Amino acid sequence: MTARGYPSRTEPGTLWVTGSAEADRRVNSDPLALLIAMLLDQQVQIEWAFEGPHRLARRLAVDDTVPLNARCISELDPDTFAAIVSAKPALHRYPRLMATRIQDLCDHLEAHYAGDVAAIWKDRSSAAEVHQRLQKMPGYGNEKARILVAVLAKRFGVRPQDWQQVASPFGDDLPRSVADMCDSIGRDTVRAWRREQKAKGKSKSD
Repeated sequence: MTARGYPSRTEPGTLWVTGSAEADRRVNSDPLALLIAMLLDQQVQIEWAFEGPHRLARRLAVDDTVPLNARCISELDPDTFAAIVSAKPALHRYPRLMATRIQDLCDHLEAHYAGDVAAIWKDRSSAAEVHQRLQKMPGYGNEKARILVAVLAKRFGVRPQDWQQVASPFGDDLPRSVADMCDSIGRDTVRAWRREQKAKGKSKSD
């Protein structure tokens, strides 16, 4: 660990979301896959969203041991990339929209981090700064950025002193989000808790 509380390099995470060893391994070992999975996680089942990067890698002929490349995705013809994302089974219920967002995300990563996704959170002084950087990325709002801060802390060991405050309420011990999915029990517990919240007329933030 560095003096600032961040790993000196990106360590494999402990997310367990899809139940597919290959798909979960991809998001746990490939920072761009993690960002894309979080991007896709809206209006579809979370398993579907987190299988997306693995499916995308297969369609791009990227070996399981090789991370996705922001520049390669960014430079693809938009219609060609939209067709890749839309091919059955589509990576999202709105595949062409998400294809655009994925390429916009990769454009941003190339422009601001030279494609080094982990630079967003490596060796930063505070979770607040990480949160600000995430919010500037296409497809990421305040809540998604806070959840990813919680994911980085709980599942990847990226824990600056202010991470719980910045990630609030997703930094607490309640099973609110994907940040609390470390095994099948954790995933099922999150689902059950969310059902209870919905029955009470509350959201995952309440």
